[in-house]
Amino acid sequence: MADNYLEKRYDEVFGKKTVTKKVGHTLDELLTRNRSTRGYNKDFVVSSDILRQIVSVNTKIGSGCNRQVLRFKLVTKETGSEKVLENIKMGAALPELHLPFPDTEPEAFIIVCSTVGDDKLALIDLGMSLQTMSLRAVEIGLNTLIVGAFNKAKIQEAFGLPYEPLAVLCVGKGAEKHQLVPIHENESHAYYRKDGSHCVPKVVLEELFI
Repeated sequence: MADNYLEKRYDEVFGKKTVTKKVGHTLDELLTRNRSTRGYNKDFVVSSDILRQIVSVNTKIGSGCNRQVLRFKLVTKETGSEKVLENIKMGAALPELHLPFPDTEPEAFIIVCSTVGDDKLALIDLGMSLQTMSLRAVEIGLNTLIVGAFNKAKIQEAFGLPYEPLAVLCVGKGAEKHQLVPIHENESHAYYRKDGSHCVPKVVLEELFI
């Protein structure tokens, strides 16, 4: 019997029909939706189970020399979110807005620590981890903010962390609109607010090549 005989006969009898099935989100969709979010809808409560689901990506992603030195502290509203919030800074490029606005503060956090401090490989791992966790959050309909401006000593003391915290990931249901704005490399890279949207400048592809 010739190859694809049944398929060809089906097409002859019923007419050829092509069905394209979309499975999940494309990477481009996830990347576009993965924007730093500083305002959240408090009607949606992020549970520790959701945070565990987000952290679970770290069992699959790459790691420098496969050392796997990152450790994670999950914090929800019930387990001390206010201790995190009072020790982080958000929206440094828009100080006049005093972000986040009242009643839009994040209430769930992932504190990322390193068992070896912030050496080069640990920082590479940190970047991969934060980006991948953010993409997982977006995939399940949430938003994040990577925070590097925070009081490390007070965060470590408040939660009795045995390792140095390197970053804090805020997690919640976003209450903001975002817009990517193409720019040339010599234009300002600073994000801004316009017409109710948080605008994020991105250098056009053609100017990224050397």
